[in-house]
Amino acid sequence: MRNSLTQVRTFHHSAYTAPQIAAARTQQELSVAVCLPARECVGTVGEIVTALGALREAGALDRIVVIDAASPDGTAGLAAQAGAEVLQQDDLLPSFGAVLGKGDAMWRATSALDSDVVCFIDADSERFSAHFATGLLGALLCEPDVSFVKAFYRRPLTGDTAGGEEGGRVNHLMARPALALFYPQLAGVRQPLAGEVAARRDLLERLPFVTGYGVEIAMLIDAWRAVGEAGIAQVDLDEHHNRHQPLSALSPMALTVLATITRRLEQEGRLVGEGVTGNAPVERPPLQSLAGLSPSRV
Repeated sequence: MRNSLTQVRTFHHSAYTAPQIAAARTQQELSVAVCLPARECVGTVGEIVTALGALREAGALDRIVVIDAASPDGTAGLAAQAGAEVLQQDDLLPSFGAVLGKGDAMWRATSALDSDVVCFIDADSERFSAHFATGLLGALLCEPDVSFVKAFYRRPLTGDTAGGEEGGRVNHLMARPALALFYPQLAGVRQPLAGEVAARRDLLERLPFVTGYGVEIAMLIDAWRAVGEAGIAQVDLDEHHNRHQPLSALSPMALTVLATITRRLEQEGRLVGEGVTGNAPVERPPLQSLAGLSPSRV
């Protein structure tokens, strides 16, 4: 059995260009949306939407959608001015109550997108380049049998001179060791907590979405369950620059990630014990279970 995803499904963003992606999606007759969940990202969202707009002009994608968390800093207005469609997360699937963090926002956003392919990009990325989107979309559309693509990159801390690997502390100290222990088939995934991901919509509709910080690790494990190792790819995007959390915020993030993994182990019958998943975040049901209901009516 192969134990490392890096042996078979790892690519570099430079392998894909906007014209290649435009040709591939035209040939496959696929629509593409790029979605940016955003909370107080006025300093970065305009630059990101502008770069994505150039890809839209080149035919690599159709829609740029910003899902705003009622940001008081003007994020929504700036995103719209730069050329994005802007939806408010609280207006989507309102019957499910308050939006419980990023994963919930992504789930509600997916319900509002009718595209065949959805690419999620973090709206707080600094020094953004269009290769973030072309790398993810390229692997999904140009490689055979791929349904789910994760990004990986180096996240240098400010002033970091240790090779650019000092960021992403929860990723290195919690997520990757846990996968190596419990899901060795995914041990080669370099950034299981990366917020940048692209997937075919029919797969996303079959997955539950964990609310909050558990969404990325859950989506990776659940996608692997659904399509297997051969259906997953990862793409090297080089460096990623964004805000780093203070150390005090990392412990609850790590706990959420671990609790999300243990819930899956419990579902598989590999972990038994009273209260072992008591800290697991709320999960939203697969969207296919809500078939026929529009985001504004559910």
